[in-house]
Amino acid sequence: MENADIGLIGLAVMGQNLALNMSDHGFRVAVYNRTTERMREFVQGPAIGKAIIGVQTLEDLVGALKAPRKIMLMVRAGKVVDDVIDSLLPLLESGDIIIDGGNSKFTDTDRRVALLQEKGMHFVGCGVSGGEEGARHGPAIMPGGDEKAWPEIRPLLQSIAARVDDVPCCQWMGSGGAGHYVKMVHNGIEYGDMQLIAEAYHLMREGLGMNIDAIQKVFARWNQGVLNSYLIEITADILAYKDTDGEPLLDKILDSAGQKGTGKWTGISALELGVPLTLIGEAVFARCLSAFKEQRVRAQQILGLPSADADVDIDRTVDAIEQALYASKIISYAQGYMLMWEAAQIYGWDLHYGDIALVWRGGCIIRSRFLNNIKDAYAKDAHLENLLLDDFFGDAVRVAEPAWRKTCGLGIELGIPLPAMTAALSFFDGYRRGRLPANLIQAQRDYFGAHTYERLDRPLGEYFHTDWTGEGGDVASGQYDV
Repeated sequence: MENADIGLIGLAVMGQNLALNMSDHGFRVAVYNRTTERMREFVQGPAIGKAIIGVQTLEDLVGALKAPRKIMLMVRAGKVVDDVIDSLLPLLESGDIIIDGGNSKFTDTDRRVALLQEKGMHFVGCGVSGGEEGARHGPAIMPGGDEKAWPEIRPLLQSIAARVDDVPCCQWMGSGGAGHYVKMVHNGIEYGDMQLIAEAYHLMREGLGMNIDAIQKVFARWNQGVLNSYLIEITADILAYKDTDGEPLLDKILDSAGQKGTGKWTGISALELGVPLTLIGEAVFARCLSAFKEQRVRAQQILGLPSADADVDIDRTVDAIEQALYASKIISYAQGYMLMWEAAQIYGWDLHYGDIALVWRGGCIIRSRFLNNIKDAYAKDAHLENLLLDDFFGDAVRVAEPAWRKTCGLGIELGIPLPAMTAALSFFDGYRRGRLPANLIQAQRDYFGAHTYERLDRPLGEYFHTDWTGEGGDVASGQYDV
């Protein structure tokens, strides 16, 4: 029997569809699942007629592969990945490659890269986005880790990836955990996009009193313009879907959002690195708030809702919401790129920001029209500190600003929560203001804790302490970074 080009471990939905995708592109795949019955059902079902062979043990899997062996893990992130690696290592040889295609923490990937390098093997942390459809027909793929593995795995990964303008949505991200970090930020932006869309829907539904059919037409129209994206497209589809009784299914879905952790990881990383990822943070917290369903129902009964009504022109207001959504979406990407830029400095990654935009153009959940503009921005200036400093994005946000403010104001007036949209506007206002009230915060810190401050009229790096009460003395606290 001809040896396989790659082994795949884990035959849940993503694993099965990736195996089928690989087979469709001319690669022979050996598949293994801890539950043998699932492997048999796959091989004797969806994989019939494909270049896919099922094996019952890890020993059989390794024995079925060409050298250097390439094994892709599509298993639950965390301890399960480590357990599989521990089981594989005694069976592998120098030069073999393990690829983790799950949503692993980038710090875990760093550790695993080092572990395999010590043994003469290669580890790749590979972010895969696109869900079931993307895995089957072409996902966005973000590999990083041991770059020595890239020449061996590049033909396969770029073959199965989505393509836009005949460019594969798969490029090398960088060393260590860079690939999984970029995927984490992708997921954080995804959280932000989904929350922004939900806020626009909520404002139209509850604030303007529009029915779902009317809102569906709005989203379908928006998808033909600057907001064109996968998430806007599927939102229009969701709004159009009727339950068996002919009523909108959306109205019957419990308003308590789940999450798997990558959005939270993005927020934690931003806090650790000191990056103001405000929009994505609010998107995560909005999901957390939604989970308090029973408390929210009781609170509405006790506290009531605002009595204000919207006396507005519906068509003009909907147009304003479109502009607010567009501007907020730009902020979401700007913050995500700020985080990646800071992480690259801290962790020593050589991230190619334009290539990241290329990878995100197809296959993935956040694919949208203006990713081409992000690519163009970094083509003009590879060291661009913030997307808002690029002419295209700066002009777009300034044009949208009046409508953005009106939309956020309307939400406040009507009591419709817009946490991500208003956070985006506050970030924009703060980012472009040369002087913020942090001088008062520094004075307060020095008053109660003798934490010292710097002065505008003295060189940076000189620290001063004031005895604000006349009783504190001259002793100051040491300096430290949080």
